[in-house]
Amino acid sequence: MVLTRMRTMNPVEPASLWEATSEEEDVGRQCLPDGGCDVIVVGGGFTGLSAAVHCAEKGLSVHVLEAKRVGFGGSGRNVGLVNAGAWLPPDAIRRLLGETHGPRFLETFGNAPEMVFELVEKHGIRCEATKTGTIHAAHAPRGLAELMMRHAAWRQRGAPVELLTRKEIASLTGTRAFCGGLLDRRAGTINPMAFCRGLARVAAAAGAEICIGTNVVRLARIDGGWRVETNRGSSSAKSVLLATNAYTDELWPGLSKSFTTIRFLQLSTPPLGPEADSVLPGRQGLWDTGRVMLSFRRDEAKRLIVGTMGRVVGQVDSGLSRRWAARQVERIFPNLGPIEFDRAWHGKIAMTPDRLPRIHQLEEGLWTAIGYNGRGITTGTILGQSLADLLAGSDPSDLPLPLTDQTVVPFAGLRSLLVDLALTASQFGRSL
Repeated sequence: MVLTRMRTMNPVEPASLWEATSEEEDVGRQCLPDGGCDVIVVGGGFTGLSAAVHCAEKGLSVHVLEAKRVGFGGSGRNVGLVNAGAWLPPDAIRRLLGETHGPRFLETFGNAPEMVFELVEKHGIRCEATKTGTIHAAHAPRGLAELMMRHAAWRQRGAPVELLTRKEIASLTGTRAFCGGLLDRRAGTINPMAFCRGLARVAAAAGAEICIGTNVVRLARIDGGWRVETNRGSSSAKSVLLATNAYTDELWPGLSKSFTTIRFLQLSTPPLGPEADSVLPGRQGLWDTGRVMLSFRRDEAKRLIVGTMGRVVGQVDSGLSRRWAARQVERIFPNLGPIEFDRAWHGKIAMTPDRLPRIHQLEEGLWTAIGYNGRGITTGTILGQSLADLLAGSDPSDLPLPLTDQTVVPFAGLRSLLVDLALTASQFGRSL
């Protein structure tokens, strides 16, 4: 359950601050279009809508079927950092993917923020985009040592990343809590829900049907294509793309067990006054090197948003998560003094064993991209386009990742539960 200032959850209550403040309006209608199409996309988040935009631009007829509303899942709940690369450092990616796909992945995902910002600028998506970079902050000397290795690896590839001293990161963040950091000038921030809604607007303008409140309950192979059964009836398509990532259910056998789930929570303040001007003055997003990651960012209205791994526990005005957030702000930004929070929410992240995303062909004409490991904005946008290219006839060997077979993570559900309990315990420990 996502918690807000309300004591009871209203089904239409915004899922996050990003939904409540999005300049882009909600898109979609409760329907199931008559007749078949070239592509049915299941899921109205970054992946599905990027795929819909690029499919429609290539002349394919496409229907997006979203069970809730556009951006309801991780796309509307994440931190909004438009990061380059992946969870892993460049050298590890090259070792895992080999000499063909390793360099291709690094180039594609290293340039991923540029792709996102080009879409924003080309289509006038109103999502509070900033292009001032993101900061990976060293919470301790061992974290700084890790960032030094990342810096060397990216600089070797010509990336515009800068290693920050304690004094430099203090100037950029407004806090002396970090002993250094890595500034990646390729990156930036957005309102993720607004970006998602913007993609839906662009897809609809290009001819895609965006169907909300349409829950897919069964897939069946028929006559060289697919029949898709929903709560609103049945439709058919030549190809189907499952774009549900961490919100994958049991629609396709075993797919929800191909990753473990981590929740990520955030709390936001009301707009702050001049006392917050020194906090992240360039509006870079920040996350640290701690084992249980901490994030901070500011939005255009000078709200401060603080986040970490785990679920919201309690209410936004009381309870464990509120105490945790107040303690972190007091520790990192003591000059702000006591502050209030007026929204709290969490979303889900799909984590794979090697921390790399996957592209699967589940059956002929049935595809999925899954396991984004906390890099949903760029990964979803890139893989949505890549799958659109594939559906339009490109060679699978041109994908930024090799196609792999679906595999099951042993005891995935139990692992997710144990991680959730451990993160709640960590939240408690850090709230004292």
